Amino acid sequence: MPSGERNQTPVVVGKAYQLVLWLVPKVEKFPRSYRFTVGDRIASVGLDLLLLLVEAAYSGEKAELLDHANRSANGLRYLLRLARDLKLLSLDSYGFAAERLDEVGRMIGGWGKSVRGRK
Repeated sequence: MPSGERNQTPVVVGKAYQLVLWLVPKVEKFPRSYRFTVGDRIASVGLDLLLLLVEAAYSGEKAELLDHANRSANGLRYLLRLARDLKLLSLDSYGFAAERLDEVGRMIGGWGKSVRGRK
C-alpha cells in the first residue's frame, strides 16, 4: 500500500461520524419517558454503525462488516421514523437525519460492491 493511502479514512466514516455527532445531542433532548428507550437505542445503533465502519476501514475482512453496517443503517432508519412519528424529532430534523443516513447507506452499498468485486 502506498504511504499516501495508509492514513486515509473512507469518506463514509466521516459522514457517519457527523451524523452521530448531530444525533447524540438530539436524543439527549428527548422527553425523559423516551430518552432511555428510543433515545438510547438511536444513539447506540448510530454509534455501532460508526464503529462498524471504522472497523471495516482497517480490516482485511470488509464484506461482512459492511453487510452488518448496512443492516445497522436500515435499523436506524426505522428508529428515526419511530422518533418522528412519536413527535420526538421535528419533521425538519427527521428530514436532515434521513438525508444524511441515505447518503451513508449509499456509500456503504458502493463500498460493499467494490469489496465484493475484488474477490
